[in-house]
Amino acid sequence: MVKESKDVEEGKLAAILSYLLVGIIWYFADEKMKNNSFVKFHVKQGIVLIIASIVYSIVLGILFSLILFPLMFTGAGLGIIAIFRLLYYVPLVLSILGIINAANGKEKELPIIGHFAKKFSF
Repeated sequence: MVKESKDVEEGKLAAILSYLLVGIIWYFADEKMKNNSFVKFHVKQGIVLIIASIVYSIVLGILFSLILFPLMFTGAGLGIIAIFRLLYYVPLVLSILGIINAANGKEKELPIIGHFAKKFSF
């Protein structure tokens, strides 16, 4: 949903930065941003993204060490590792999608994880 309002104009930079942690800090430090519904939406999405990225990285690390590390020195293992490394870019792609949505004034949830942001209340 594209919002064309004063909230979008005033909070666009903070909304964009919320996917890079800086906007989340700005949101909690600035009373004006706390009252901005557009920024609040993107801060919630950014928090979910950070939490999901941490969990995702831990799971990938465990999978790598338990499953892929023994295959590392085989021919099949090298191909699997190359594909596995691409999985580390998923949080970056989600972050870029969030930044694009914020820059375009849209309140659009991130794919797969965005619906968890509705559970936050602040």
